Amino acid sequence: MKTRCLLVDDEPPALEVLETYVREVAHLELVGTCGNALEAFGILQAQPVDLMFLDIKMPKLLGTDFLRSLRHPPQVIFTTAYREFAYEGFELDAVDYLLKPVSLERFLKAVTKVGRAEGAQAAAPAEPVATPDAFLYFRIDRKMVKVVLNTILCIEGLKDYVKIHTVAGPPLVVKQTINGMEEKLSESNFLRIHRSFIVALEKIRTYNARHIEVANQELPIGRLFRPRVEEALG
Repeated sequence: MKTRCLLVDDEPPALEVLETYVREVAHLELVGTCGNALEAFGILQAQPVDLMFLDIKMPKLLGTDFLRSLRHPPQVIFTTAYREFAYEGFELDAVDYLLKPVSLERFLKAVTKVGRAEGAQAAAPAEPVATPDAFLYFRIDRKMVKVVLNTILCIEGLKDYVKIHTVAGPPLVVKQTINGMEEKLSESNFLRIHRSFIVALEKIRTYNARHIEVANQELPIGRLFRPRVEEALG
């Protein structure tokens, strides 16, 4: 399935460039273009959108403020002529940050970072841990920290934060919801077993109907997640 894209920018030339790029990529589908956040809000309410290319410095409402106002935002790639907005963009878990003028090469690189959106197959394969050295970067204490995915034991959700438990040392605390973390990880290598826990499948030592043991830690299996766990573990 195609990734449904919405373009939001108050500069018509910038919109034209992005529209041309989207139409040149077979797995992207353009569902709309608009010049401000209010128009974008109307489109988001009217139809499903998987990926939004969002300008930051727009009249009436900044793109970053608009993103914060959405309860269930799509994945976002920020576009702007102002480099100083980059930090704030990544704080909002943006997929990428494109500086104008946007080249086709840089556009394609950003699109390959897009994870699998609900109900659609996005640009990048949803197998980020296919190789032993696969990794993701997470913002921790104002730094981007590299985490090799096959070192992860489990992930614990704590409201707006998660704890990443690894074999390498103490847990890493990341400002990220567990739902957002689940979207970043491969379904073939990680399994959500509870509203508060994701486990690495290869790190499971034992399990029964109620618990899974990972690195001598017993984790509960949530009632609603039990069918999924039974299917994954056979």
